[in-house]
Amino acid sequence: MNPNAMAAVPLVSVVIPTYNRAATLAVAIRSVLGQTEQDFEVIVADDASTEDNESVVASFRDSRVKYVRRSLNGGDAAARNDGIRHSRGRYVAFLDDDDQWFPEKLSCQLAEFDREGPGVGLVYTARETFFAATGRSKALAAGGDVEAQLRWFRITTSTVMVPRETIERVGLFDERILYCSDYDMWIRIFLAGYRLVGVDRPLIRYFVHGNALSGNPHKIIAGEETILRKHADFFAEDPNSLSHLYLNVGVLYCSVGDPRKGRRALAKSLKLRPRLSALAHFVLSLGGARIYQSVGTGRAFFRKVLSS
Repeated sequence: MNPNAMAAVPLVSVVIPTYNRAATLAVAIRSVLGQTEQDFEVIVADDASTEDNESVVASFRDSRVKYVRRSLNGGDAAARNDGIRHSRGRYVAFLDDDDQWFPEKLSCQLAEFDREGPGVGLVYTARETFFAATGRSKALAAGGDVEAQLRWFRITTSTVMVPRETIERVGLFDERILYCSDYDMWIRIFLAGYRLVGVDRPLIRYFVHGNALSGNPHKIIAGEETILRKHADFFAEDPNSLSHLYLNVGVLYCSVGDPRKGRRALAKSLKLRPRLSALAHFVLSLGGARIYQSVGTGRAFFRKVLSS
């Protein structure tokens, strides 16, 4: 079938937010075009890049691949929302501009929606994490307790497909959240009474590299603290995961030179669940930012957090 002669309303809209990643963007788009399920459109939502992403999109010469551009940089939530507004599909799937899909990703998720029936608001998959610095990879499973997957931030955006009617009910991504706006959305879908279903098969390749948004600790801190405030009751139901989140925030504060706020978060972590790691970081932070950073423990832990 001619890919340019698909039905007027596609089955799936693939939203790819992008910002200054022209090289990886092309690979991401190519992984969509290589899907076994071909009834889709691709909306590349450019968040005011300085690179010529429009030419990258035009080079594919496929009418299913569309380009929209923001005049001002607004963050990944704003770009995804623009992509959703320009999309038409019955389902919306998300792909970050530096990740890749395996060929059966869309078809497996659509089959899961058909198999599970009404009431499913989100289908996600396992992932293969590739570490650019070392060339190594590992799998992150998608099975088990969905609430645990949410509380431990293990549902990766590039694995997710959502029915359009679900988004229309719970609303778009919260553009005030500069990091973790995706988890805010997944939690809202869950709290609205929808079922979340995981396909425990790695169907995407998720890249960890120095140019990723997750390399900005200030955004991580702001995002995680917003999530904790916005969904306090949800996280409070599991003291273990809440303790882990406060540990992450505390370590990040110490790593960026604010041990006072770091100790405050670490103290909350210890109160919820005493653990040696939180205690070690708390004690180390007492020496001040210079000592904490010179020891290197904070940076090592930071890398471990980002790779989890």
